[in-house]
Amino acid sequence: MNTLCPSCLTTNRIAEERVKEDAKCGRCGHELFDGEVINATKTSLDSLLKDDLPVVVDFWAPWCGPCLNFASIFEDTAQERERQFRFVKVDTEAEQELSARYGIRSIPTIMVFKKGQRIDMLNGAMPKESFNQWLNEVLAK
Repeated sequence: MNTLCPSCLTTNRIAEERVKEDAKCGRCGHELFDGEVINATKTSLDSLLKDDLPVVVDFWAPWCGPCLNFASIFEDTAQERERQFRFVKVDTEAEQELSARYGIRSIPTIMVFKKGQRIDMLNGAMPKESFNQWLNEVLAK
């Protein structure tokens, strides 16, 4: 399996049976599965989407109340499901090119990608239980 280091964005190859272990980046030594949300930019998002793990992207803005309320749910879920998904945030104010590329019309918008291809999308914030149920359905696809 290929996965990106959340710190230096270097691709690391690890055996799938070792995903549950404390794997570290071969380049910088950072933990590969630290549960932290990665802030993406137009220069990093394409690389992040190539991860073999499904990538959950939260398109948000700092002035958006529902986005700010959903942020803690997104971060908690990233901690809990760090070895199943990569969790990425895109600030639509700072990254307007990405907003246009992905057709963001309302925020928060959550998209899930597998190997660079979008497989599902949600518009709007939701409770944690509903978010986790949706992620389970996405994994089953």
